Amino acid sequence: MHSALSPCQQEQLISFRNCFVEHSILSRVLQALERLRNNQQLGGEQQCMLLTGDTGSGKSYVIKQFASQHPDYLDGDTYIRPVLISRIPSRPDVERMMIQLLSDLGQFGAESRKERRREAGLAEALVKILKKCKTQLIIINEFQELIEFKSIEDRQRVANRLKLISEEAGIPIVLVGMPWAAEIAEEPQWASRLMCRIELPYFKLSMQRQEYVRFLKGLAVRMGFDNPPDLGGIEFAIPLFAACSGEVRRLKHLLDEALQIALQENANSLNTEHLSEAFDRLFYGKENPFKVPVDQLKISEVSQYARYNPQAVTKEEALVKTRFADALTLAQILKKN
Repeated sequence: MHSALSPCQQEQLISFRNCFVEHSILSRVLQALERLRNNQQLGGEQQCMLLTGDTGSGKSYVIKQFASQHPDYLDGDTYIRPVLISRIPSRPDVERMMIQLLSDLGQFGAESRKERRREAGLAEALVKILKKCKTQLIIINEFQELIEFKSIEDRQRVANRLKLISEEAGIPIVLVGMPWAAEIAEEPQWASRLMCRIELPYFKLSMQRQEYVRFLKGLAVRMGFDNPPDLGGIEFAIPLFAACSGEVRRLKHLLDEALQIALQENANSLNTEHLSEAFDRLFYGKENPFKVPVDQLKISEVSQYARYNPQAVTKEEALVKTRFADALTLAQILKKN
């Protein structure tokens, strides 16, 4: 029987849901973002960055963490925005993109000014506001939406305007998106500016076993128990990998749900029964890896990340889903080294 969470337990659960655990590639991203921000304050030509990764790899996770390290604040009557996180509009063109950036800077009503200001006026206003807000870094999320189903001319126009905004405002831009967002690096205007390019991969037991275990241990100590669960132990780590196939978001959602169950039972730590129940809740009808002996578990690792096929006839065919290798036992996977 599950009881309602006490205020203290709710706080414990919320804290875990919002926690951030670094691993080597996330540390590299944070260091690169900080380097760009620091360089902005030195002036001169600004370099930009491309951050790509498949669904659930941790892109939003890491940029939100970086933004939290440089929060907005009020200076007199001016709202200072050191780090601006925006996104490409769903129907991107140059004007909609700049209106979105203005809106994210708190300039509400930008849409109503569109007709009389047009592109040049919007760009001038945007650069002015960026300087007033002392923005040091612009992060544009979901950048792949610029690439999808757009003509070469439309893509180049938006890319060129972003380049000019970066130059005129003196602010580096970080482009974040799915793997095919990397196509922007082929544009002549961006090829030399995207000096830093980082891809966030899924975990792989065949290649990143120790990194994966360290990440699990970091999550365990942030669960708030006096006796943290041994998530890095084989009893937890292998079924967890079988459940998420190395995807960070899927892993975190499963642990969030399991922690809530443990707290509702007033348990003093997390166990595999909590994880098993959480798996059945989230992935009803699928084989539960917490009910299978570890040596009999079949595990799938990513073999090819999602991609975009510009030659596809239909939109449905254009987005090619992530592919996973044939499921193997842990012993078979470890033999691949």
